[in-house]
Amino acid sequence: MHCEYEEPVNVSALFGSMVFNDSVMRERLPRHIYTSLKKTIEQGSRLEESLAEVVASTMKDWAIEKGATHYTHWFQPMTGITAEKHDSFISPIADGKAIMEFSGKELVRGEPDASSFPSGGLRATFEARGYTAWDPTSYAFVKDYTLYIPTVFCSYGGEILDKKTPLIRSMEAVSFQALRVLRLFGNTTARRVITTVGSEQEYFLVPKDLYRQRKDLIFTGRTLFGAKPPKGQELEDHYFGNIKEQVAGFMRELDIELWKLGISAKTEHNEAAPAQHELAPIYNTSNIACDHNQLTMELMKKIADHHGLACLLHAKPFAGVNGSGKHNNWSLCTDTGENLFEPGSSPGRNAQFLLFLCAVIKGVDEYADLLRISTATADNDHRLGANEAPPSIISIFLGDDLMDILEALADGRSLKSSPGKVLEIGVSSLPKLPMDSTDRNRTSPFAFTGNKFEFRMLSASASVAEPNIMLNTIMAEELCEFANILEKADDFNDTLHDLLAKTYREHKRVIFSGNNYAAEWVREAEKRGLHNYPSTPDALPHFSDARNLELFRKHHVFSETEVVSRQEILTENYNKAINIEALTMLDMAKKQILPCAIAFGKHLTDAYMAKKQCGLDLSLEAEEGLLKKVSYLSASIAQKIQALEAKVIQARGIEDVAAAARCYHDHVFAAMQELRESCDELETIAPENLWPFPTYSQLMFYV
Repeated sequence: MHCEYEEPVNVSALFGSMVFNDSVMRERLPRHIYTSLKKTIEQGSRLEESLAEVVASTMKDWAIEKGATHYTHWFQPMTGITAEKHDSFISPIADGKAIMEFSGKELVRGEPDASSFPSGGLRATFEARGYTAWDPTSYAFVKDYTLYIPTVFCSYGGEILDKKTPLIRSMEAVSFQALRVLRLFGNTTARRVITTVGSEQEYFLVPKDLYRQRKDLIFTGRTLFGAKPPKGQELEDHYFGNIKEQVAGFMRELDIELWKLGISAKTEHNEAAPAQHELAPIYNTSNIACDHNQLTMELMKKIADHHGLACLLHAKPFAGVNGSGKHNNWSLCTDTGENLFEPGSSPGRNAQFLLFLCAVIKGVDEYADLLRISTATADNDHRLGANEAPPSIISIFLGDDLMDILEALADGRSLKSSPGKVLEIGVSSLPKLPMDSTDRNRTSPFAFTGNKFEFRMLSASASVAEPNIMLNTIMAEELCEFANILEKADDFNDTLHDLLAKTYREHKRVIFSGNNYAAEWVREAEKRGLHNYPSTPDALPHFSDARNLELFRKHHVFSETEVVSRQEILTENYNKAINIEALTMLDMAKKQILPCAIAFGKHLTDAYMAKKQCGLDLSLEAEEGLLKKVSYLSASIAQKIQALEAKVIQARGIEDVAAAARCYHDHVFAAMQELRESCDELETIAPENLWPFPTYSQLMFYV
């Protein structure tokens, strides 16, 4: 651990010190420039080019003071990670010297090569031009001697090629529709409704030297082979347990680097599985929270290396123990500070809360496929429904109090809140809704937790952009429908009462309070008619369903072309991920595991023959039994290698990406599981000195 992190830290002085944030802009920019920039940030108004020049010059001077020599437009293409191209501030002058320059044009727009990023057919290889455009709603920052400018990314023709643009569009859509609803309740002060996100990030840490010895971890992020260790997580002794010194050093450095970038890392602890941990930040607007989570994952990997560790963000690095998810805590707040998912003390506030709550219930029921699609990845298929994460069925948990209120409202009856006290159900006399008055359901994929919804289906490696694009767009649609009805109402209270009751009655099938892990729930969900898309190839084809295309078009989040391209990109990503895993598995099986089996067989044969020829009447039962088993497993591994190779060739020969995905799932992955079974069985009997790479015991249980 670096010595600079052993000293006491002044968090107040450190926090946001490398960010060109509001306080820096207010201090350094001329007053009229600052006011204009704030208007751009808060209202989306255009920043004049002359003003952009002043902002750019001020930003450059500040960045140079922080040690920056370069700048980059930092964007989020459809690769799942971020991208950047660095340019220096240097501008040569006549006397052979150089000055540091940065123009408003360079701040506002960049021109990267768009041909090598996923486009889903939007761009041909020879069509290279793309554009990045400054996103002023997310603050610039300095990292590694470079000024990072958050940007959106689009093609020469204007089609979006990133994850940030549709997220911002969805935020604008839900804000517009939510304001329509708020005006009906008499709220005339709010100018914006902001979607907020807090993303709890799970991850594994393993020794770096052992990580380097496993091709599967290097190439795929997960162990493709590995027998269960004698001890797993069954004693439940790792969760919230004492943090190892090596890990604590990593966490401290990570906190400090995150705080410098204005990322409010708040909570850290050991998770359920051995070597698994979690970090949770404080909430932020969805756009900034997405940027911050990308930075968090990047810094986790970088800082782990400083401490002799490797950070694994795959959803399921190890079979047989919990995988890693990312819990997306989502809420709606006004710019005046009102949380729209927080029950209030007045009847009017409660009526407003129930309307927004019913919008969520209706939206999740009607567009569950989109929420499932937002979590559909090759790595997450290993985790969902594995007695550690919600299944692929989308349902909502509300808790007993809200369920009782909604049931009474739907039935038109009064509600008893306590013995001897009757609360009338009606818009003019709704009960006070207590917060945190019910238990939490950790098995629910979408749970109300007091003043927010926790969407628990995301993979640890995923960007939080996709699920929040879906949530925001779905919410915009439902609020639009509600506003259309209420704006035409002759009697607002009666219409609102009927709307709440009708919505709950028609969509309560999506609410489930029991154990989502249980097999009984899968059968019950089928009876209710709920979607169940167990795998990524099952889910992705529904992205471009007609009703989904119309939803995105209506709210200006995606065009039809953009939806189709994204569907193709996501499907191709799945195919590539399985293909890389299969090729890595074949490489390890042929070059490491099968030679180990042969060497072990030779060792046993030599021992058998030596013992047999020594002239003594000795038992050969142990050697003979082991030799037969190793010989059988060697033959089985060789046969399954050939079978997997054939399935890979079959899948790679299919041109249609959806059909190829089906083949990769049904045939290639199935063949991979067969090969793994024989290899893992060999590991349980092979001598430690012959086994070619570190085991689960070594990777997860280190001091």
